[in-house]
Amino acid sequence: MQTLTIGDETLTITEPELPFTDMVNSPPHYNKSGIECIDAIGAATDIGYKYYLQGTVIKYLWRYEYKNKPIEDLKKARWYLNKLIEETEKT
Repeated sequence: MQTLTIGDETLTITEPELPFTDMVNSPPHYNKSGIECIDAIGAATDIGYKYYLQGTVIKYLWRYEYKNKPIEDLKKARWYLNKLIEETEKT
C-alpha cells in the first residue's frame, strides 16, 4: 500500500490481492476442464493406481534436496502418501 499526497489531498493506492495458489494440494496446472489429473490417473490405471502413488512418493523423496523448494517437495510426497493410505484403507 502506498500513499500519494497532491496538495491537500492524500490518496491511498493499494495493490490488488493475488489469489493464493496451493502448489501442493491443488496446483492449477493439474486441473483442466474440471477434471483433476490424479482422478484421471486413478481411472486409467485401475489396480495399478496404488503403485503409481507409491512411485510418486519415492520420486519426491528422492529429489527434494536437489530442487529449489525442498519443503514443497516433501509436502507433495506426504500428499501422495496420504492418498496411498486412503486407497489402501478402501481395500
